[in-house]
Amino acid sequence: MSLNVNRSVSDQFYRYKMPRLIAKVEGKGNGIKTVIVNMVDVAKALNRPPTYPTKFFGCELGAQTQFDTKNDRYIVNGSHEANKLQDMLDGFIRKFVLCPECDNPETDLHINPKKQTIGNSCKACGYRGMLDTRHKLCTFILKNPPENDSGSVKKEKEKKNRKKDKENGSSGGEAGNHNDIDAPDAVDRDDDDEDWAEETTEEAQRRRMEEISEHAKGLTLTEDLEKPLEERVNIFYNFVKEKKDSGAIDTADKEILAEAERLDVKAMGPLILSELLFDENIREQIKKYKRHFLRFCHNNKKAQKYLLGGFECLVKLHQTQLLPRVPIILKDLYDADLLEEDVILAWAEKVSKKYISKELAKEIHAKAEPFVKWLKEAEEESEGSEEEEDDDEDNVEVVYSSSARELKMETTKPEKSDHEEEDIDIDAI
Repeated sequence: MSLNVNRSVSDQFYRYKMPRLIAKVEGKGNGIKTVIVNMVDVAKALNRPPTYPTKFFGCELGAQTQFDTKNDRYIVNGSHEANKLQDMLDGFIRKFVLCPECDNPETDLHINPKKQTIGNSCKACGYRGMLDTRHKLCTFILKNPPENDSGSVKKEKEKKNRKKDKENGSSGGEAGNHNDIDAPDAVDRDDDDEDWAEETTEEAQRRRMEEISEHAKGLTLTEDLEKPLEERVNIFYNFVKEKKDSGAIDTADKEILAEAERLDVKAMGPLILSELLFDENIREQIKKYKRHFLRFCHNNKKAQKYLLGGFECLVKLHQTQLLPRVPIILKDLYDADLLEEDVILAWAEKVSKKYISKELAKEIHAKAEPFVKWLKEAEEESEGSEEEEDDDEDNVEVVYSSSARELKMETTKPEKSDHEEEDIDIDAI
């Protein structure tokens, strides 16, 4: 859940948001400590290094702090509740983030090591001023300036050095010697111009535009990954919906998987696909979109659990048509290798109200009982006859009778095969 950066503003459409702070207490006795799990995300929303608010907590609580930047672990010694730290974070935001003039958090800190002062500038209203350095955190900030500020100082120094070099080069006296020294640079610049002249063709321009586009995509990727999970799921939903609405969904399975991996929501993919690709005609749609779901569900039990959640939501939407057909649909998903046996059995053990009401979940589990019972019996039989399994496994075929609404076993004649069953090749389906 996201909060307004300035929590005194109650407007739900306030543009400056931050994640709710998550704290986890670890250890016991004298070694007890509080790990701020999402401090990196909170700090990004505030445009401050994560060490600043962590150190601020330490100063306010009189506790030691620890920073493990490689593993993104920011720790305050002692046991502290998340709500208490959240309220304390408001104090940090008022003192070190919000602009004194417009109360917007679009501010940057500027360190002057010689004068030991901390400047504050606002990009929203143009305010420039100095921070009150009496707080203990200011000593830490002066010793550990923000990276963007140290970078800007270096750039300013480089600019000044370039200006000095140009002035020295254009002045008299040693002008001749300076020109002699810089002669190779002038040749290099001519070479660069010649190379550029050769690359003014349409092909070269197209290539440069592609490079710019790729760079822009990289920036977008980084920005998207920094967004909360809910926003990333919505981006993925809109991506799949656009493919469906444009009629490109049938061949877009690889693109859909790539987008899910880009947004780091691969496990949740089947939940979104179920909502967009399945309706009351799910049995035919399982065959049609099998390849799409296999890219997510193959050897991924977490994704299969989300698929079961999507199936429950679908039954809720089309309860009259799908509730009586629950066992045969589960068998279709099982036969299509979208659900593994142990995932189905684990799901059947516990009725969950995560996606639907508990009453409907109980009905779905009751309808699924014949298929679940058959799975359990098949598992027990396979365990009890491991020695005879190789000879007899091809003699049994599962038949589902739509009129009887139950699963039964039929014995068939074994067929000889010269080749063993191969692993699933998703691209070949």
